[in-house]
Amino acid sequence: MEEQKTVLVTGGSGFIASHCIIKLIAAGYKVRSTVRDLSRTNKLNQVISDGLQQYEGQSELAIDWKVANLTEEDGWREAMEGCDYVLHVASPVMMENPKDENELITPALEGTKNVLKAASEAGVKRVVVTSSVAAILYGRDEEIDENFSFNEDHWTDVNHKHTSAYAKSKTYAEKAAWEFIENDSSGMELSVVNPAMVFGPVLEEDYGTSVGVILELMSGKYPVVPNMDMGVVDVRDVADLQLLAMTHPQAAGKRFVCSESNMLMKEQTDYLRETFPEFKNKIPYRQAPNWLLKLFAFVRPPLKMIAPELGKNRKLDSSRARNLLGWKPRSAKEAIKSAADSLIKFNTLS
Repeated sequence: MEEQKTVLVTGGSGFIASHCIIKLIAAGYKVRSTVRDLSRTNKLNQVISDGLQQYEGQSELAIDWKVANLTEEDGWREAMEGCDYVLHVASPVMMENPKDENELITPALEGTKNVLKAASEAGVKRVVVTSSVAAILYGRDEEIDENFSFNEDHWTDVNHKHTSAYAKSKTYAEKAAWEFIENDSSGMELSVVNPAMVFGPVLEEDYGTSVGVILELMSGKYPVVPNMDMGVVDVRDVADLQLLAMTHPQAAGKRFVCSESNMLMKEQTDYLRETFPEFKNKIPYRQAPNWLLKLFAFVRPPLKMIAPELGKNRKLDSSRARNLLGWKPRSAKEAIKSAADSLIKFNTLS
């Protein structure tokens, strides 16, 4: 890099954001990041420094921490000042539907608007918004052929009765981002990355929501797994794609499916049982019949969200990221193994 550029990463304490910071520092960028409370930044500096050493072999860490809240305009202008790029990663995540869906929708939507407004006013060159495949996959009743794959042209139907609050939050926020950039006159560019289920190594005991799936599968919580497949991607490859979307000339104005490949949950547990035999007796080996889970969904709220997705094809096409940007993700199995390895390392599993 001829001139050291400054990048703001929103929500720096998050799973994806922390890995983005590591990749940015390793690539020679100045990094600024936001948190809601500065009291945790000493711990975050240590966590990210350890990750930087382990995964990039570097030890020089300097993060300029700023305070900003998704639902408030205060703080964002100061955070953006002098930044060349923004990776907007911060967004609420919840695996179950809240009683009030606006608990997820409001911070995701307002946060995206606040970030883009401040970035535009600060003269930021490009913003990369972290959306989700949840903004792509849901709200379709028709049967989907097994050869069909979802891509960047598809959008979740927020008005469908089975669309979750999380999927709505990601869809509303991403559409708001595209609407903002369409009406913005500053010349700022927008790219969007849409990750699937993000596994890979956690950096501390406070694991990400998605890696919690691996924890639950290995801890004996479930006797069976649902007939569901999901796109899987390693968090380090999400971070790689974020940087490509930030800098590649052809990434501006495009969204990118971020998934290495799809795996059935039964395939995941079979692989975990084979790879971690010491946990074999806790990891489920049977797939539950669809009718059984749909029956239990009436009395178990968490099952209500997944019941409509049982047995459906959710294949994802990430060829745009691979072909246009040269993205080369590691295998889904490696993402799963590294997630489990790190959970064991931090004594999260016993």
